[in-house]
Amino acid sequence: MPALPPIPPAGTRRSRTALLSLATVLAACGSGESPLAPAPGMSTVQRSAAAALGEKIFRDPGLSASGRQSCASCHDPDNAHAPANALAGQPGGALLDQQGGRQAPSIRYLDTNRGFRFDDEGTPTGGFFWDGRAASLQQQAGEPFLNPREMANPGKADVVAKLARASYEAEFRALYGNEIFADVEGAFQRMTLALQQYQLEDADFHAYTSQYDEFLRGRAKLGEQELRGLALFNDPSKGNCAACHPSGRGSDGSLPLFTDFSYDALGVPRNAELQQNADPAFFDLGLCARPAGDLAARTDLCGAFKVPSLRNVARRYTFFHNGRFKTLKEALTFYVQRDTDPQKWYPLDASGQPVKFDDLPPAYRASVNTSEAPYDRKPGDAPALSDSEVDDVIAFLNTLSDGYQP
Repeated sequence: MPALPPIPPAGTRRSRTALLSLATVLAACGSGESPLAPAPGMSTVQRSAAAALGEKIFRDPGLSASGRQSCASCHDPDNAHAPANALAGQPGGALLDQQGGRQAPSIRYLDTNRGFRFDDEGTPTGGFFWDGRAASLQQQAGEPFLNPREMANPGKADVVAKLARASYEAEFRALYGNEIFADVEGAFQRMTLALQQYQLEDADFHAYTSQYDEFLRGRAKLGEQELRGLALFNDPSKGNCAACHPSGRGSDGSLPLFTDFSYDALGVPRNAELQQNADPAFFDLGLCARPAGDLAARTDLCGAFKVPSLRNVARRYTFFHNGRFKTLKEALTFYVQRDTDPQKWYPLDASGQPVKFDDLPPAYRASVNTSEAPYDRKPGDAPALSDSEVDDVIAFLNTLSDGYQP
């Protein structure tokens, strides 16, 4: 058995932009030493009435304009609360004929995340959605109900009217008052609070039941390939993955979340599967183009998207904000060959040269991360990871899936 690979200490940061200290982020977590969570439906922990109601709301397709889409449609509990398909954007709208503009992320392991802010070093961190526009799980839960590309209700009153006809309306009244549905704003707020409480209380959203969790607890082993993958994941001159996806325990002993809640511009190739990209003038600029317009002047943040947790990443069918890649192998190969073999990933111009970072306008392409491994290379250089080393990292990533059974 090879020696245990080193795990970076709390506080490892990317060099291009200083990221939020691992110790600071993970201090928000619990000790992580809770026993393995029971199988779904077998929990021995009594949830609050609000959380139980929240689960019913989460699974109810009747709250959408189509009558066929619930929160669980895009955040499938059986697929780590991520889509159970490889679509770049999920179907939505009143007729389910509208395509979402971004890949629907997993909503697990968000309970310790906080609202968007700039840290003491001026680095953006936190927030919910790919652009951090929601300040809480509650706000994140509310937006899809009114999004014309998602559940597509014309307004909050339409949602509340559907709640008043739901099979659980008596539970809603019992919890929030018999006249609650007469108060549209109050009823909508309580609905989203119930959804938030469900995500906070239900162990499936933050189970910490992966093989790697058991490895850190000293109750499981990793195989030789998995250990090699962990070492490459952590090595700042190789995968350098741990710079944004910390793999070590926090200073308080908490288990890693595999995200530092930061943002990065990766120059992911444009995805023709997204209907919005049929317009050559359209670009999804991410952080600098949030609907509120609060960061419009920060053109240095154009093209930056939220760093997701890598927990359960091996169960995903699409990767990155635009769903451009469909397998872990393809996504990791892009990471390490983006700059050594750009012709593999980007279209060619009239002179036969690859148009790198083609999903950003030329003026913003300088914002893309090019200063550190594995991006610190040029055409003709050897990639930071060989093909077999990519396979080793994938073997390690497979140990991050919840529900490990020895």
